[in-house]
Amino acid sequence: MFPGATTAETVISEKGLPRQRNAGLDRIAGDCDIVVFYDDDFVPSRHALAGIETAFAALPEVNGMTGFLIADGINAPGFSVDDAEALVAEYDATVAPAGPERAFQVLREGLEGLYGCNMAYRMSAIGEARFDEALPLYGWQEDIDFAARIPGGRIKTDAFAGVHRGAKSGRETSGRRLGYSQIANTWYLWRKGTMSLKFAAKLALRNTAANHLKAWRPEPWIDRKGRAAGNRRAFAEIVSGRAHPSRILDF
Repeated sequence: MFPGATTAETVISEKGLPRQRNAGLDRIAGDCDIVVFYDDDFVPSRHALAGIETAFAALPEVNGMTGFLIADGINAPGFSVDDAEALVAEYDATVAPAGPERAFQVLREGLEGLYGCNMAYRMSAIGEARFDEALPLYGWQEDIDFAARIPGGRIKTDAFAGVHRGAKSGRETSGRRLGYSQIANTWYLWRKGTMSLKFAAKLALRNTAANHLKAWRPEPWIDRKGRAAGNRRAFAEIVSGRAHPSRILDF
């Protein structure tokens, strides 16, 4: 929504999460003070936007924040729309909005990145920064990379909340691609300087171990064998000097 606008506007861009988010940023540049990013499977509290505004007004040193997750279905089968909406409605009925009725809490500060399913930034801090389009399709860690390039504090707060459904349809069309990205993207971002070696190594090794250990008894919603194969290919290409996030477009 824009100042004085009475309708929402849909911006169409090329395929790929970083490109889509950049198209949105380009469209609102100079027209608003705060931008909020939600995944398409995120169901926010009806008080979320007001809570974001309240938190930014109270914390001038903070330029980026992520909210409280009432529930997150990303590591589980996921929540239906009805179940997610019911969880949010129950939360809104029992937890007062941030503001005069309830003092919000800073749950964590000094974050290396923000959780891309629900995050908000001051547009003045973003400036000309944009999501890295070298991270194609679903991006994988594009939120960490973007946050690292925005100055100012980054926090997690209960000033706003919602449910991340963790919808599986469309999320993993190729386990090999995702497995490759789990390694190649972290390698790329570490070399770029927007992800610490400790964070990159922990993320890559944790995912590699999970994919290989669970490959023979995988969760029904995860292509563990495909992910494991993608992991191995990325490691091989790192050694050969060919690894790059965009290589998944050739799979």
